[in-house]
Amino acid sequence: MILTLLFASAMLLISIVLSPLSNRIGMPVLLLFLVVGLVAGQSELGQLVSTDVSSTFLVGNLALAIILLDGGMRTRIETFRVGLKPALTLATAGVLVTAALTGLAAYWILELPLLHALLIGTIISSTDAAAVFALLQNHGLRLNQRVSATLEIESGSNDPMAIFLTIILLELITRDTPPGLPEALGLLIKQLALGGLGGLAGGWLLSRLLSHLELQPAFYPLLVTATGLSVFAGVTLLDGSGFLAIYLMGIWVGNRGLRKMDDILQVHDGLAWLAQLSLFLMLGLLLSPHEQLTLIPEAMALGVVLILIARPLAIGLCLWPFKFRWREQLFIAWVGLRGAVPIVLALFPLMADVDNAAIFPTIAFIVVVLSLLLQGTTLAPVARWLKLELPAEPSALQRLSLDWSLTHNHRLMIFELDGEHWSPPRTLKGIRLPPDVVVTAVLRKELLLPYEDDLELQAGDRLAVIGADDTETRLARLFSSVESIPALKESTFFGAFELNGAIELDALAQNFGVQVDPGVREQTLDAYIKSRLKAPPVEGDRVGLGSIVLVVKSVEGGQVTRVGLKF
Repeated sequence: MILTLLFASAMLLISIVLSPLSNRIGMPVLLLFLVVGLVAGQSELGQLVSTDVSSTFLVGNLALAIILLDGGMRTRIETFRVGLKPALTLATAGVLVTAALTGLAAYWILELPLLHALLIGTIISSTDAAAVFALLQNHGLRLNQRVSATLEIESGSNDPMAIFLTIILLELITRDTPPGLPEALGLLIKQLALGGLGGLAGGWLLSRLLSHLELQPAFYPLLVTATGLSVFAGVTLLDGSGFLAIYLMGIWVGNRGLRKMDDILQVHDGLAWLAQLSLFLMLGLLLSPHEQLTLIPEAMALGVVLILIARPLAIGLCLWPFKFRWREQLFIAWVGLRGAVPIVLALFPLMADVDNAAIFPTIAFIVVVLSLLLQGTTLAPVARWLKLELPAEPSALQRLSLDWSLTHNHRLMIFELDGEHWSPPRTLKGIRLPPDVVVTAVLRKELLLPYEDDLELQAGDRLAVIGADDTETRLARLFSSVESIPALKESTFFGAFELNGAIELDALAQNFGVQVDPGVREQTLDAYIKSRLKAPPVEGDRVGLGSIVLVVKSVEGGQVTRVGLKF
């Protein structure tokens, strides 16, 4: 027992210590964990850790539930304006199309019975929330909201369809009397309905508990975890989609503006990483490399079909009605990352004792490794090549929630003054701060100074500011800047001029000498941009107008409020 504990903790330690290496060599950190598990599994000590199918399946479900809960709490409800409909289409019809095309390819490449081939296509059809959330966060990519929202909502909500198709195909393979269409549709509706209702009910209950219970600070994250896993297990026992339920519960709780959310998210960020690390280590221990060698060519060929043909075709068919630009469609197709979910789904045939069941985790494992190597390592370069990355947002160095009011959420925020705006030194006189903001102190090198109105601030100073939650972005833009590649400097990306979205094109023509068609002169910039885009506008969208380019800089409530102008 002690040796098992030593081995397991040592693997976690090695994986965490090696994680900075992933950024240096361009390897996704999830793949690093998988490699550590594979290498460790071949040692004598590796045999001490229980890695049978049932225990791996249990750990896999638990880990995915925690990852989805964390991802849900970080999904902003305002992103639903541009991402909900296309994401749900991809999570249902997109999974079906991808599974069918990949299954037909498996039928031809692997020469399996049609149902077994379709089962393989289904198992590797869904994108993995763990991989998508982790890699987007790890690369620090800031994508336009239309793309990021679609990717995050799709990856968090496509598991029910993949699980449903896997179960139906297993029933067709193993049962003497396969389920008919009404029974299959009934199962899907039941999974989605119970998952949706259970998630919303669990989110409502948890938000009430967080609002009214007075607990020790350390208990709030534990309350969220315990409630989430209870909802996940309860809905799953009722044959509903526990994954959908816990993801929806996370969205509900994360968007209620509740107290202690900063502390909860900080703890759950660590829990989500621990879940991903443990899951990939266990999967690495379960799968022995010598068992994969015989199917590498066939599995890689299937992975290429999935990545370059099936996923792009599904994306094109599903996103065509939503007027996504070709660049956005291409990137969403490329970020169809496979991770732990396909390998966990591949354990279903093993547990159902299907003929040649060992082939399913083998194929899934090779496809996952190929996806992480090919897509995971090229995520940032592809985003920049397609010009979908936005300038990085400045943010506070540190933030701490202040729970001193039941009606207002305030934070203590620390900002470091940059050299671009604060050289030479100057005071804050004449600078309009957001309302209800108080500067409390200044740290200059190692000297703590009380803030006074006539104190000259200089580059490198650190300011302690108390303000409402929603003031951080405005304060960060005022006090700090971010280092960026030249093309993503804010003045370069958006242009040197900033215009109000309510300005009419006629005024633009008079002030900048731009040729504007007489029929649209009375349109506002907001109305003109919307008419040209044919889709809800998001930050970074570009629209041509004569010799200039209008770049959407800010969108509030569906209205374009600020526009950059580039010649």
